[in-house]
Amino acid sequence: MVDTASLQIGDQSVELPIVVGSEDEKALDISKLRAETGYVTIDPGYGNTGSCQSDITFIDGDEGILRYRGYAIEDLAERSTFIESAYLLIWGELPNAGQLNEFSELFTKHQMLREGIKHHFNLFPPNSPPMAVLSSVLNALACYYPELLEINDEDTFTEAAARIMSKVRTIAAYSHRQQQGHHIMYPHPEKSYAENFLHMMFSQPYNEFQPDPELIKALDVIFLLHADHEQNCSTSTVRMVGSSEANLFASVAAGVSALWGPLHGGANVAVVEMLERIRAENLSVSDFVSQVKDKKAGIRLMGFGHRVYKNFDPRAKIIKKSCEEVLAKLNIDDPMLAIAEELEAVALEDEYFIQRKLYPNVDFYSGVILRALGIPKEMFTVIFAIGRMPGWIAQWYEESKSTKICRPRQVYTGPVERSYQPVGQRS
Repeated sequence: MVDTASLQIGDQSVELPIVVGSEDEKALDISKLRAETGYVTIDPGYGNTGSCQSDITFIDGDEGILRYRGYAIEDLAERSTFIESAYLLIWGELPNAGQLNEFSELFTKHQMLREGIKHHFNLFPPNSPPMAVLSSVLNALACYYPELLEINDEDTFTEAAARIMSKVRTIAAYSHRQQQGHHIMYPHPEKSYAENFLHMMFSQPYNEFQPDPELIKALDVIFLLHADHEQNCSTSTVRMVGSSEANLFASVAAGVSALWGPLHGGANVAVVEMLERIRAENLSVSDFVSQVKDKKAGIRLMGFGHRVYKNFDPRAKIIKKSCEEVLAKLNIDDPMLAIAEELEAVALEDEYFIQRKLYPNVDFYSGVILRALGIPKEMFTVIFAIGRMPGWIAQWYEESKSTKICRPRQVYTGPVERSYQPVGQRS
C-alpha cells in the first residue's frame, strides 16, 4: 500500500502519494493535482519542488553532506581523481583499472579541435567574455559531429560524452590564448587532464610550462568538487533543455549560459572582488563586517551561505585545506588569503551570521587558490564549467530516459480579457 497525505481544498479531499528516497527524503507527488482539482502549486525559485527523481548526487544541507553516487565528497577528494569521479557520476560505479584506462584514452583521442572550429575563435571581438565563447563553441561542435546528435545506445553516448569533456578544456584554453593574442598551444597526448589544461593555458613554444604535481592535484580537486551538485540552476537548465530531446551539445551549452550568472558560477569572482575592495580601501575586516550588517549600506558578504547548505559546505573545508597547501608550496604570502581567513574567523563568531547560518561555501576559497595557480579572474567561471561537465552529462543522460518534456505551470497575474481598440480610438 502506498502511503499518502491528504490535502483539503474546500469540501474536496485529495490523496497525494508520498515518495520516499533512498536517504529517507520524503516528497508529495502532485503530478495529478491539476487534473483532479484544477489547482497547481506555486513555488518561486523551486526551493521546495522536486523536479525529478535522480540516482546521481545526494545533498543533506542541514548536515553538510555531499555524496556522488553514494561516495562522500571528502573521500573522493582525498583518494580519487576528477576523471575517475566523472566516470562514477556518468556510469554509476567506480571504474576498474581497464575501464579507467579506456575512458582516459578517449580523452586523449578526442582532445584536438577541428581546424574549422579553431577559426571560430577569430570571429569573436577582443575582450569577449570567455563564457560566451565557451557556450558558442560547444554548441558549434554539433555541426562537426552530426552522427552524435541522436544518441540511441551507450556507445554513441560514451563517444559524445568523451568528446565534450575532452574538448571543453581545449576550447577554454584556446579562448584565453586567443584573447591574449598568444600562440595557441595544442593539447599534449601524455599529460593528465588537469596538467594538460595548464599546459594549454601557460606553455610557450620555447618554454613548456612545468607545474608542480601538487598544483596539478589542486586543480584536479577543484574540478572534482564542482563535478555535480544536484538540481542547481545550470543542471536543471541542462535537464530541461534535454527534456525536449535537444542534443547533448546544445544542452550543455545552455548549462554554460546558466552558470555564467553572478549568483551561480560567477560567485567566486565576486568573492575575489570583495577581498580586493577590502584591501584597496584599507578597510579592517571588522569595519567591513559592520558595513555588511548595515542594511542601508547595501554591502553583501560574498562566499558565505548557500541555498541548500544550512551548515558548512563540505567542499569549502576541502578547498580551504588545498588552498593553504598550494600557497605554502609556492611560498606565496597572498594578502587575500590573510583577509579571507580573518573574515571567516570574524563571521563564524558573530551572532548576526550564526543566526542566519551563513557559513563559508565553496566559492569563498576557490578564487584565492585559482589566483595562486595563475588563472585570471575572467576564467574562474570557465574552470567551474569544465568541472561541472560530467555532472551535466550524467544528468542529461538520466533525463533522456524520461518521456516527458519539462513544462512548468504558472499563476497568471496580468490583465483580464480586454477588447482591442484601433490606434485612432486609444487615449
